[in-house]
Amino acid sequence: MSAPAQAPYIPQIRLYQDWLARERGLRFADYDALWRWSTTDLDAFWQSVWDYLDLQSPTPHTAVLAKNVMPGAVWFPGAQVNYARQVFRHVTPAHAAGFPAVISDNEKGRRRELSWPELRRQVGSLALHLQAQGVKPGDRVAAYLPNIPETMVAFLAVVSIGAVWSVCAPDMGTNAVLDRFKQIEPVALIACDGVTYGGKDHDRLAVVAELRAALPTVRHVILHTNLAEDPADIDRALETAQPCADFHTATARHDAAVQAFEPLWLPFDHPLWIVYSSGTTGLPKPIVHGHGGILLVMRTMGALHNDVGCSYDPNSWGERYHWYSSTGWVMWNAQIAGLLGGTTCVIYDGNPGGSKEHPDWTVLWRLAAREGVTFFGAGAAFYANCMKAGVDLSACGDLSAVRALGTTGSPLSEDAQNWGTAQFRKLWDAAKAASRGDGEFSAGPPQAEFAPPRGAATRAAAERGGDIWWCNISGGTDFAGSFIGGVRDLPQTPGRMQCRQLGAAVEAWDEQGRPVTDAVGELVCTQPIPSMPLYFVGDTNHQRLISSYFDMYPPGHGRKPGGGDLDASAGAVWRHGDWLRIFPDGSCVIYGRSDATINRHGLRMGTSELYSAVEALPEVLDSMVVDLEYLGRESFMPLFVVLRPGFALDDALSTKIAGAIRTALSPRFVPDQIVQVAEVPRTLSGKKQELPIKKLLLGQPLEKVINREAMANPGCLDWYQEYSRKRAEAAQG
Repeated sequence: MSAPAQAPYIPQIRLYQDWLARERGLRFADYDALWRWSTTDLDAFWQSVWDYLDLQSPTPHTAVLAKNVMPGAVWFPGAQVNYARQVFRHVTPAHAAGFPAVISDNEKGRRRELSWPELRRQVGSLALHLQAQGVKPGDRVAAYLPNIPETMVAFLAVVSIGAVWSVCAPDMGTNAVLDRFKQIEPVALIACDGVTYGGKDHDRLAVVAELRAALPTVRHVILHTNLAEDPADIDRALETAQPCADFHTATARHDAAVQAFEPLWLPFDHPLWIVYSSGTTGLPKPIVHGHGGILLVMRTMGALHNDVGCSYDPNSWGERYHWYSSTGWVMWNAQIAGLLGGTTCVIYDGNPGGSKEHPDWTVLWRLAAREGVTFFGAGAAFYANCMKAGVDLSACGDLSAVRALGTTGSPLSEDAQNWGTAQFRKLWDAAKAASRGDGEFSAGPPQAEFAPPRGAATRAAAERGGDIWWCNISGGTDFAGSFIGGVRDLPQTPGRMQCRQLGAAVEAWDEQGRPVTDAVGELVCTQPIPSMPLYFVGDTNHQRLISSYFDMYPPGHGRKPGGGDLDASAGAVWRHGDWLRIFPDGSCVIYGRSDATINRHGLRMGTSELYSAVEALPEVLDSMVVDLEYLGRESFMPLFVVLRPGFALDDALSTKIAGAIRTALSPRFVPDQIVQVAEVPRTLSGKKQELPIKKLLLGQPLEKVINREAMANPGCLDWYQEYSRKRAEAAQG
């Protein structure tokens, strides 16, 4: 199919607003009015999303929000959906238009394309294989796989038959993976033989064997030979992992049964996947989300807020969506959701900063240039690293197709955003200067420094001298979506996010539970959204779910749509655990975690998991870690350790502690500094006082963050106060 004639690009949010005016007779003066409608008339808003996105069900739903209570909201009862069915709706038109489903690359330069029909065929083949092994709807399937096309295929195959997906990244150690998978009791395991990261191959066959041995519910293992390439090495890897099936063989079937395969219709709230988010105590929380809720929220976020269009739609022709992620981060789930909208996904497996020996922060930019990426997303730390490394985007190839930059994981600093804006302004100014003056751009050789812009939006921006649009978002694994995000038509302020997202009744509350504007408060969501957790695995009477999100404020308080209280039977508001400031213009800033959870470049880890690894060492008596990431500042995470008598913290012991964390959890959670202390501050009940010490180290007065009378060992505070003072002096130069 030939490309349609280019016309001025229309933002996705504007298309939705035009539809609301045409089909519902609804017109709004500004975005704030639209947002307020979306969070007060929940039935009308979410029904409009269902209709606008043309979601389909063989049976009608009897209500939109049948039960407005948190937790326990009931959405779209009677409707039937399937995530994979929504993806497969795009196979024929996207393929006819000549667009692939997935483009992948890795550190070894192994570029591959997966067509839409081949995606469907492989999914059907693997789904039938799993069914033949006895995998049934509701069974859990665990995956230990990196960010590669095979993982996408495996996910779609699992959920197409109603089984429940859960993945951990292969950079996670055995203990961290087992802390997650043991809780969900999977019946099957899909794993890889290893990964390449930072220029090195990392064999994972021993980990796979450990996982199999520690997961007695696993009846079937499928191995993808990700490292092994030649036939002899592949055979050796498969032999080592026996008994197992070969992933390639399991996805190779091509017969009438595969051709006829269709994903099952499932109830709206049928479990889709299990993701993990850690608090400060206990094992990681195994959070279950449903098919229908994820479909609605992921599509709302991707289309209306992130402005990612369908690749074969004339308005967004050729759209290519990239958001760098590992499979251990919820942004992997967000990236694969591009397939729900018929968008080509461009993925990368490897280190975005090159190797330790040869650091290179142009890796992803060069990928974007080669592949014509239109939406380029990454964690905030990525952009900060590019800025510090002095990356010059004009040397990275033709980036003229990029019309949006996405960021999340931690607050994006004003400096990093200004750096990226200036880089793209320079690119566009050069492109404009190279044009012929009649609105067209002169031709040039492929991969020329300033080749002709390939996106209508980029051409328009270059012609008018506009700035690149930043889609800065903040949400969570907890509900697999965003609370705060962007809208293409709104003004941009560096260092801020543009707005609260549609359908997300987000407020900042003070200590008395009162909404505040232009002040920092607790981020709460006062109304349910469809992707909030169905439940936690093994959580009797939802006690852990309630304690994680719903026990800070009294039930009924602040629960009336548009403001006000309801009866306690309406349940409580969602308290997210972030500090939020909402400015008078509706823009927002997240100031970091309001609890002691570690957030390292978007990946959350409970402090208890790190303590388990560190305090298992015979030299360590006690430990405490705090994550000082705050408002775009460079993340700094010190680990304080109390050692047994006779031991001192030397280089060898520091290396041993870091190695224990790297092995048990992930290299991402190795602290920036390890410090020997005499005592860890504890409450009278013995709880480590992580949050008060975090606040102290962020500059708050000691007397305002901690009550000495509630402490078991208040005498130790003088040391931490002095440490905080010296750190502040060093930061000031």
